Amino acid sequence: MKRIALTDGSGRWFNEEKAESWNESTWWDGSNHVSHVTGSQWEHERLYRTASGRWVLNSWSQWQGSKECYEAIDDDAAAKWLVQNDHEPHRVVAEQFAALEM
Repeated sequence: MKRIALTDGSGRWFNEEKAESWNESTWWDGSNHVSHVTGSQWEHERLYRTASGRWVLNSWSQWQGSKECYEAIDDDAAAKWLVQNDHEPHRVVAEQFAALEM
């Protein structure tokens, strides 16, 4: 089991091996892969859906001295992240938005 602690000081954690994950999408600027969501070749993100159904956003940088972060986000933020990164909204999020349209 690969246990990852959230970096918000809450003491919460999730099992990465049981979570679904999505990588950021990038575009090629002629020299580097640039993240769509961060707009940077140095700053990166990954989204997790834990086994318990929580969303966790993983952010990290290639800049020396920066710290990797894992923070809980809500369904709306997760849906926006998925769309920004050219992923289909997760079925749970899609169901939530479908219910709002009724």
